[in-house]
Amino acid sequence: MTAVRPKLVLASASPRRLGLLQQIGLDPDHLHPTDVDETPQAGELPRQLALRLAEDKAKAALAWSKRDAEWTGAFILTADTVVAVGRRCLPKAETRDEAEACLRLLSGRAHRVWTGLALVTPAGSIKKRLVETRLRFKRLSHAELTAYLASDEWRGKAGGYAIQGLAGAFVARLIGSYPNVVGLPLYEAATLLEGAGYPVRDGWGGAIAPMV
Repeated sequence: MTAVRPKLVLASASPRRLGLLQQIGLDPDHLHPTDVDETPQAGELPRQLALRLAEDKAKAALAWSKRDAEWTGAFILTADTVVAVGRRCLPKAETRDEAEACLRLLSGRAHRVWTGLALVTPAGSIKKRLVETRLRFKRLSHAELTAYLASDEWRGKAGGYAIQGLAGAFVARLIGSYPNVVGLPLYEAATLLEGAGYPVRDGWGGAIAPMV
């Protein structure tokens, strides 16, 4: 008898996170964005914020799954990404002024991107990981800043930029996980799922040919 593949839910509305999961052969059975308050708490460090929000999203998604028999017992993956300069968390830019302020702060400087991951297991437990990537932007010229702001690519992006787009030209140095900066660290997500018993490689279409 063929084993039934467990269900996988991505608790996110981000098309970037969905695309990253699909890149490694993981196509969620359902998308269930969660709505949690993302306001940092007093004195909360960026790394703490990323992990707390991922866990808050996981708890909200778990509560939802318990009310819907179709998704009770599913694996549920959540994530939250925070861009930070020192102890300062940068916003998800919604206005041109916000984006410009973020980019001027990042220009010529180092910053960090933290992603908190949380996985709800079929047993209802929550497993967590925290991933850090360090980056340095080139010093942005007035022409570069103006052109990027005109692109509108920054809208809704943490720190006011999308590394997978035009702003990739601004990154002078990157240490750590590139997909983490996009929004979902793939190595850690796959490891977290596999460690909890999810068949990560079932969608790979058979055995992988050995390298020659």
